[in-house]
Amino acid sequence: MPKPWKPAEPSRVYQHFKAVFGDPSKRGIDARRRRAAGQDPDSVPYGRGREPAGLGDVMGALTAELGWTEPLARSELFVDWPSVVGEELAKHSTPVTIEEGALVIRCDSTAWATQLRLMRGTVTTTIAQRYPAAGVESIRVSGPDAPTWKRGLRSVQGRGPRDTYG
Repeated sequence: MPKPWKPAEPSRVYQHFKAVFGDPSKRGIDARRRRAAGQDPDSVPYGRGREPAGLGDVMGALTAELGWTEPLARSELFVDWPSVVGEELAKHSTPVTIEEGALVIRCDSTAWATQLRLMRGTVTTTIAQRYPAAGVESIRVSGPDAPTWKRGLRSVQGRGPRDTYG
């Protein structure tokens, strides 16, 4: 006598869960609303609001929504600094920060700082054209930090040796 066919264990478990919990596609509130409205959720894959968009458009909208436009434009400016001022000047100058609309730039020497000050108008115009979201309105250029003699081994209290000939 042949043995009666019995479904496999996973199949029985699935059938039991389906009987207890129901069909998952018909269970949720949204599914009930779609059924009541007579809409089949699978019939309109590219319905209103579901048009495919390019990755650049999606990322642009996301950065604008989250308020990242200004920080990203500032970081792009810092990364692309050689293309803004030129390779030679970029080797001797570094953008440090942007404070209250002023781009702060530190140079290796006072000669390079003077050169950058002379180019201030051109650099500001280039930044405004390429990175308008960065919020740069002006440029502050500083030379190298000079050592201070107010502290340390060579410091003197009071006026010091300035008035020795007189």
